[in-house]
Formats: sequence, C-alpha cells, structure tokens
Amino acid sequence: MKATFVLLLIFTLRCQLLGQEFRPPAVPLVVHNPYFSVWSMADHLTDQATEHWTGVPQSLVSLVRIDDKPYRIMGGPYRMSGNRPGGVPVLEQRSVQVLPTRTIYEFSGAGMRLQLTFMTPALAYNLDLLSRPVTYITWSVQSEDGKPHKVEVYFSVSAQLAVNVPYQEVNASRLKFGDRSALRIGTTEQPVLQKKGDSLRVDWGYLYAVPDPEVGTSDAISDDRRAQREFMTSGVIPDIDDFELPKEAGDRGGPAMVFRFSLGQVSSAPVQRYVLLAYDELYSIQFLNRRLRPYWRRGGAAVSDLLSASIHDYTSLNVECSKFDDDLMADLRTLGGDKYALLGALAYRQSLGAQTLAVDYDGTPLFFPKENSSNGDISTVDVIFPDSPLLLLINPRLAQASMTPVLEYVASGQWPFPWAPHDLGTYPIADGYHFPANVDMSSSQGVMPVEETANMILLADAIAKIDGNATYAEKYWPIFTPWAEYLRDHGLDPEIQLASDDFAGRIGHSANLSVKAIAALGAYAQLCDDLGKKQEGDTYRIIARKDAAQWMQMAADGDHYRLAFDQPGTWSQKYNLIWDQVLGLGVFPPEVAQKEVAFYLKNQNTFGIPLDSRASFTKLDWLFWSASMADSKADFEALIGPAYDFADQTPDRQPLGDLYDTKTGHRRGFEARSVVGGVFIRALTNKAIWDKWAARSNEPATPLPQTESGN
Repeated sequence: MKATFVLLLIFTLRCQLLGQEFRPPAVPLVVHNPYFSVWSMADHLTDQATEHWTGVPQSLVSLVRIDDKPYRIMGGPYRMSGNRPGGVPVLEQRSVQVLPTRTIYEFSGAGMRLQLTFMTPALAYNLDLLSRPVTYITWSVQSEDGKPHKVEVYFSVSAQLAVNVPYQEVNASRLKFGDRSALRIGTTEQPVLQKKGDSLRVDWGYLYAVPDPEVGTSDAISDDRRAQREFMTSGVIPDIDDFELPKEAGDRGGPAMVFRFSLGQVSSAPVQRYVLLAYDELYSIQFLNRRLRPYWRRGGAAVSDLLSASIHDYTSLNVECSKFDDDLMADLRTLGGDKYALLGALAYRQSLGAQTLAVDYDGTPLFFPKENSSNGDISTVDVIFPDSPLLLLINPRLAQASMTPVLEYVASGQWPFPWAPHDLGTYPIADGYHFPANVDMSSSQGVMPVEETANMILLADAIAKIDGNATYAEKYWPIFTPWAEYLRDHGLDPEIQLASDDFAGRIGHSANLSVKAIAALGAYAQLCDDLGKKQEGDTYRIIARKDAAQWMQMAADGDHYRLAFDQPGTWSQKYNLIWDQVLGLGVFPPEVAQKEVAFYLKNQNTFGIPLDSRASFTKLDWLFWSASMADSKADFEALIGPAYDFADQTPDRQPLGDLYDTKTGHRRGFEARSVVGGVFIRALTNKAIWDKWAARSNEPATPLPQTESGN
C-alpha cells in the first residue's frame, strides 16, 4: 500500500509539471456496459450524487467517522436539486486519478489520509475477466499525523442501479453461496429484454453487493436516509433488514444495500476494506431472434460462480490491474506524452463500457456496441470502426467479435444489398436492420454504402495484419468480394450520401470518403494476397493506386486537399489516410498525409482542428487519427494538446464527448460512446507496441469454475 501512495505522489508531481491536474469531464466509477455504468459528473466526489451515464441518479454514498465525528467522502445533492446533505462536513479531496482499470480518489483530514479506489478489471486481453460485471470499491485508511484514530466506514448502494425509472418497484434479498452471502436487489417485474432505445437503464436482472469478510463488518437492506442518520449519530447501521418490500426504488431515501466497517484504531499502517459490486443481467442481447447470455455465463456458470471467483481473485487482480495500468500508461506516454496517456486512460474505460460481451449458442464471443447518446443503435458499423484501434491493440479477438454479428446477419440472407448495413437494430435488440418506410434503400442517399463497406474491409485487413493470416476474412469471403466490387465501381467519386462526417450537411464528391474507399481497395488486395489470390490482389492494388493518383489531382487545392472535388477553397480532415499507414498499403504517397498535417498545424482553434471548413466542430476520434499521421511526436502532441484541453476544460459535465465545438469547448450531443477507442490508433503505427499488446490476448479463454449453488 505504501508503494501505491508513492505512485500517487509521482502522479501528482507529474501533473504539477503539466501546470495542472487533469480534470475529466466525468469520472468513471462503476463502468461495465451501457446499463451498468455509474459516474461522478463533478470535480469532487461529494459535489453531487453519482449518476448513470444518461444523467439519471444512481446513488453511491460513503461516509467515514474519525474519532466519532462523521465526514462525507462520496455522494451529494442530486444535480437538479440544491438540497445538500446537512450537517456532514466533507473530507477534503486531494486528488483524483483515472487509470485504464482504476479510479483512485485521495482524501485528507482529521489527522487521516483515505484512499478510495474503484477497480474494474476490464483487462481486455482476457475475455473472461473483461466480461465479469464486477467492480471492487476499496477503502484504505492510515494516520498522517502520527497518532492513532478510531475509524468507521459507511457505504450504501441505491436500488436506483437496478431500475429504469424511480417509481419501479424492487425486491431485495440475500443470496447464500459457499460460506458467504451477498445482498441482492432487482425489480419485481423483471422485463427481460423487453425495452429498446437510447436513454434507458436496465430494469431486469439483479444487482449484488458482497462485503469484505473482516471482523467489524455489518450489512443490511435498509432505507438509505435512516441508515445514514444512525451511522452519523452512533456509528452503527440497522441490525435487521427492511422487510416492507416490495417498494419503489425512489429518487432518494429508497431501498439500499448498506454496509458498515469498523476499522478500530488506525495508525500509520494502512487498513483496508472492500465491497464487491456485480450485476447479473441474466440475458444481455437478443441477436437474430435468439437471446444471448453474458459471456461470463457461458457453459452454465451461475452468479454464485461469478461472486466466488471474483472474491477469490481480489488480491491477484489488484496486482494485475496495477501492472496493466502502469504498462499501458508508459506506452502511451512514449507514443504521445503525458496528455495522450491521460486521455487514453479515460477513453479506455469509456470505450469498453459502452459495449456488451455476449456468447452465442456455440460459444462464440460477440461484442455489441451501443450507439450511446445518438439514437441507441446496436452494432453500428461506423461505431465499430472508429472504436477498433483499441480492440485491435489490446485484443484482436474483440475486433472479430464486433464484426461477426454484422457478417452473420448479411450471411443469413436478410440483407439484400451489395454494400454493408449500417446497424443491426436498437440496443439491446440486434435482430437486423430496420428498413425505414420513408427511405429509398435502392438510393445511396438514404444509407451509407461507401462508408460502411469500406469500414468492414479495412477492419478485416487490420485483423489479418495482426494475426498474420486472413483466416477470419476467408470465412466470409463471399460477402467481401461483392463489397470490394461495389467500392471499385462507386468509391472514387462518391455521389451524395450519408457519411460519418456529414454533420455540417451531406455532400457529394467527398474527398475524405473517397480516401476511405481507395484505402479499402488496397486492403482488399492485401487480403487477396494473404489468401493466395495473387492475380485478383494485383488487379485491385493497381486500381487502388490508379485511383489514388487521380484523387490527388481531383482534390488538389494549393497547400492542402479539398473537402469535395467540386468545391475549391475548402478543406477537411483526411483522417482516413491513417489506414494507409497502419496497414502498410502503399496506396497514397507519404507526402499527401504530411501536406495535410502541415495544414492542420496552421488551422487549429482553441480546442483542436475543425472537422472541415464549413463549421467549427470536430470529432475527437478522428482528430487523433489525423494527428497520428504526423511523422514527429512533437507534431502529434501539438495536434492533440487542444483536444486534451477540451476534455480538461469543457463546461459540459458528461462522459467524454466525441463531437464538440473547437472554439467554445461545448459538446454537440454525443457522450459516453465507444468511438473514443479511436484515440489508440497512434499505437497501431508502432509495430513493436502493437505486437506486444496483441500477443497478450493469445491465451484461450477459461470459463468460470462452477458450483452447485446459486443461479
């Protein structure tokens, strides 16, 4: 534990060298998937109540009594209310640090130092650990004035975490497993997979909490306000459970799982206690009209197995998460400096926490992103692709697991078009694309044919590159070939159509969209080579290079390239060029990207490079793609520095937004989305680092050991 405090001191000094401590727009606390996702949307953990990413209260509260005097360290007023808990002083928050798998708060006061750690073992190289919906909350307390102090800790978890709306009724109970027991809360209704949409919370399955078994631990199912009052007054909590259930979850003071730890007299040696939080959705996704279990449940694993294994692994996971965080942060600093590492850590948890890992009937892992805060689509191809750099880096199997649902849907014959679909439905229902009645699907203006088709081919080639073979693409080759033919015929000069970067309006003849199509043809040529189809590969490589040469003439506009071929005097980020470099395609001459980078360096606003010349907003993920085209680390840091400033200074307190105004720092509607995984693309330009991380994911997955109790 002393080593942990030393590391925190080093972090604090590093922040001082930067001139400030990084202030995330929102701090991840318990972040697993689009439903089990709790954040602090404030500078201090006591400024306001903790919330679901959608902004709905999901209250976690912690108090501490030092020498019989109560202090608050977590929890505050609800965002829309000025009603602050009265009479409870706040223990001073000294720092907050967000790492890839841990969030660490440090408090000080009354002669004590207290560290509160939220550890989510989202170790993506291990699908079993990644899929566990478990976060450990650990309190570590020690004297900092050289004197012993009596310490007691209070923690409560509101039933709000298990409902969609506060008026839903919940039941609570205890689950016995082995020689331990867990508190459990869930709705009485249990409408499994009966809702779909964007701004929704889970209201099926069960929330579990298991306390540290150390002496002096007590727990209860209780009215949260009553339990807090008793703890503040006398240091105890109710000694019997509230049996007046079911009742509404409520906005405040509703049913909660409550814990109390007596640490005794604490001196300079740190004393720790923890609570394990878990959520069992029972079923996570409906895919092609079949219900899928969470990946951790494959092979018939029960919630008792999950809880038992998670408790057993607590100590080893502390070590493993610490090492993972240190290693990844060190590589990110090497690639792009301290600011890049800090943003990467924040993006890591958010990206993985906007997706769900499920298991198909045959044991195949399937990874489903939710298009958070836009329209709630599931398996959106232009969400899968921008997120892919993180998955390709840490575990290429996850990149496959993202593509497979889309490819299986197309292979089923339900998608009749010669281009890739946009999505598979609305989360959590992935039964297939919903064909709108008012859209002419035969017209490219109503869909995203070039965009999504090129995305899928580029991602397939990226998987083949890191795997060293095209086995995955070969399985779906009858799908990829017509897609390549479509890009060959329609990609060079796209007609007006939907595209990922058309926020300022749709355009035809998009130069950046054309880049993606041309790069995808080069990627298809590489896949042909890998599969021994040399003649076909040579043909497509010639087409790609010929198109690239023509593109350079059509898009030329002095010291940069145009937004659209028919619009002189315009410009845009050509972020798709980065895939030529990442995949080693050799389609565009390197000077094309360097000309663009030089232009970007001269045309930044306070918070970064605008997406194009029509407006001042940008996309965070693509800004990092454009910056990663820079040859030098100095230029890369110069281009991503303003994006760091956006995250640090934006007045909008929601999880990291990926669409924002580069002049004001205000987001433009997107938050908590998985696409921020795109910031990791810089790592894919360094072969040694990419190979090192991808190699960690080669070990086969191991199901949870099973017991006879629980379900």
